[in-house]
Amino acid sequence: MPPPGLTPEQLSSFHKDGYLIVRNALRPETVTSLLAETQSLLQNFSLEDHPLTRFSTGQTSEHVGDDYFLTSGDKIRFFLEEDAFDAAGNLRKPKDKAVNKIGHGLHTSSPPFARLIERRAGEEEEEEVSPAAVARSLGYVDPRCLQSMVICKQPGIGGAVPPHQDSTFLYTDPPSATGFWYALEDATLENGCLSFLPGSHEWAGVDKRLVRKKGGAGTEMVDNEGGGKFPRGGGGGGDGGARRGRELDDYVPGEVKAGDLVLIHGNLLHKSERNTSAKGRIIYTFHIIEGEDREYDERNWLQPPEGGFTKLYA
Repeated sequence: MPPPGLTPEQLSSFHKDGYLIVRNALRPETVTSLLAETQSLLQNFSLEDHPLTRFSTGQTSEHVGDDYFLTSGDKIRFFLEEDAFDAAGNLRKPKDKAVNKIGHGLHTSSPPFARLIERRAGEEEEEEVSPAAVARSLGYVDPRCLQSMVICKQPGIGGAVPPHQDSTFLYTDPPSATGFWYALEDATLENGCLSFLPGSHEWAGVDKRLVRKKGGAGTEMVDNEGGGKFPRGGGGGGDGGARRGRELDDYVPGEVKAGDLVLIHGNLLHKSERNTSAKGRIIYTFHIIEGEDREYDERNWLQPPEGGFTKLYA
């Protein structure tokens, strides 16, 4: 009997909408373990030798691109909220309440997070499905895991993330990224849950790319001129022009409980709002790309570590 993964109904929903919420994907014990590891990391990292790198979505300043960021693919590093600083550039929040995200190599460098990735198809705990089983359901031949991170929507200062596509940041030709987004705390309208534009993965081309600047110093957003611009090679799905004109009201919020998993197609337009509430929102996310017959662009901000990106299948 094949290992359990997504049901036919779940697959149909994912292919139609470009995202899927899988309820209770993690057992409470797993959520507790990952939250404990997160809190330990937040409490114990040092600010003494930290470059105070701020994470920016590009709305108010350029995307982050210093060496601390560019070499983080296989490490555990801490990126701070822009609004955690005062006008003089000093932190105005305790360090554990100032972090925007921890990344980007949790799946290789943190044992609790590595255990989730290392769970092979067929090795599921009761009522918990492995990422490998999900990837197999989605048709991946050689899925590779990359860009794993904890994202903290800090109370009162957690910044908004504008509409974007994950393929912009993790570009393959043709596009192949899928995001695994696990809620470790409840994500609500009040504290900045995700919102999705259903079906946009079928018509929204990957028009922009975040790449390393020439010489490797910093990053920049550039027009995408690659052949794999559209998900199905169809030039935007025929009525793409009309669909691009959709109003922001067409975004559908995805409120989730701790332990839920959100699967996100790499071409799907999605966003989140600022957290103005007193309740934080901690999530864990990683992405997979197809390693079979795909070109991972050498200009992508994230480059493979020695030995390549982590295989999900043994």
